[in-house]
Amino acid sequence: MSVLTESTLRSKIKNQNISEYVVEKGVIITPSARQYLQDKGIKLVYKSNESDVKEEYDGTNFIKNSNAKNAFDSENPKVPEAKENKFIPRYKYINGGAFENKPEHMTQLKGNMLVSKGHRRIVLRGRLDSLQAQILKAEVVCKNLNEVKVLEELEEILDYVRLILASEVMEDPLPEFKLLGLNEQELKAHSHNPKKYLGTEHIIFPNYQMGDVVVELNSLRAESREVEIVAYNAFINEDGELSRNDIALAMNRLSSCFYVMMCKYVAGKYK
Repeated sequence: MSVLTESTLRSKIKNQNISEYVVEKGVIITPSARQYLQDKGIKLVYKSNESDVKEEYDGTNFIKNSNAKNAFDSENPKVPEAKENKFIPRYKYINGGAFENKPEHMTQLKGNMLVSKGHRRIVLRGRLDSLQAQILKAEVVCKNLNEVKVLEELEEILDYVRLILASEVMEDPLPEFKLLGLNEQELKAHSHNPKKYLGTEHIIFPNYQMGDVVVELNSLRAESREVEIVAYNAFINEDGELSRNDIALAMNRLSSCFYVMMCKYVAGKYK
């Protein structure tokens, strides 16, 4: 199945004065190509498999028109039956246009709204999915080391990451939260002053001698920091304003949460 893009279309009809453009049935027309034809006042016509039948696209439906010779036979006058073949749009593209089938390079943003798989919000969803996978991996390590308390807190965080993802997909606001028994202000305070709240110095340079649990928590801290940047880029506009401050704040506190867990472990708070 071929795809007709705007650039290809411009090249094909350059310097031509035409009122309609005929393509084979099944060719995918990109939204920008459709818009180009519309702007030029050129009618988009799909050629059917039948040699004498064309289908005009009126923006919503395909309308079949028969140009067949001998449509009326003098000896046996008969109107040939023409099956109505309608284009039923199932998906909308975020920048305009419609599709009957979802192209492989696109995915659903919400409902039947399609975007490219490189869309910033789709990238964010992928990174949140990866973060969940890393948390699950850390949970296996904790289970094997019988670190029950750390495992319980990781389960709590995993549920929260899933809530963030659901909130982004459904475009629902995130509720106020507590992690490790701390609200977002308390998490910030603990991460900024572990000596005061946890009785241990800042962990400036984590090392392997701190053990498997701290190394796993540090990986989660670093991963969540990267997801925070992706979230920021997903929701920032040209004026530097965030449309989802709640998700940006949640991701910021999530990295603080993993750091607090590292400090708690080093301070022996999980014993």
